[in-house]
Amino acid sequence: MTDNYRPSLAARLLRPGLRAVLRGIFHLVSRVIINGLEHVPKSGAYLIAINHISLYEAPFVASFWPIAPEVAGAADVWQRPGQSLLARGYGGIKIHRGEYDRQMIDATLNVLRSGRPLLIAPEGGRSHIPGMRRARPGVAYLMDKAGVPVIPVGVVGSTVDFLSRGLRGQRPSIEMRIGPPVELPPISGRGEARRLARQKNADQVMFAIAALLPPEYRGLYGDEFKYEQASEA
Repeated sequence: MTDNYRPSLAARLLRPGLRAVLRGIFHLVSRVIINGLEHVPKSGAYLIAINHISLYEAPFVASFWPIAPEVAGAADVWQRPGQSLLARGYGGIKIHRGEYDRQMIDATLNVLRSGRPLLIAPEGGRSHIPGMRRARPGVAYLMDKAGVPVIPVGVVGSTVDFLSRGLRGQRPSIEMRIGPPVELPPISGRGEARRLARQKNADQVMFAIAALLPPEYRGLYGDEFKYEQASEA
């Protein structure tokens, strides 16, 4: 791997402080639970794949991960007051949802080729309620091209009312459940066959995340969908 990616100087200076502040806020307003740290690779490139209910999962995982990962997030976050300051200060990578974004693909692949971990949400957007949605094709493409292990992470408790409950003194629990790495099989074929194989790999990662979550969080990746996929195979 070649070191052809490096966060900006501003991000390198700000990240340690931002991560410390975020950890302090999460500890202040909630009960933080983290399980599975033994599954985090000691070094090298890998993808961190999370479920995505609300605005809280990415900051939560990024701030408590053993090292500061690069984070890919929807471009509209950069347009929102408050959130944009965090995204810019951390040095996040913009994803334009619903578009073929060559610049984003090159940036994320450069992160991984530089031996760095990258945090993504395969659903491509917030579900707003517990219940996972289908992985986006763009993430399946990234997984195919990256050729690195994927660490599934299930976040429980990050509902849209998480912060308001915390500010009312309820101190809700928020939990990070880290699973063992998922090694995806290589993709072969062309055209539609290749696209379907990529989607199958992305679904495999989503099932690994779903296995870490309570049934009500699994959504499309519950037992019924698993049965349907087995029937189609």
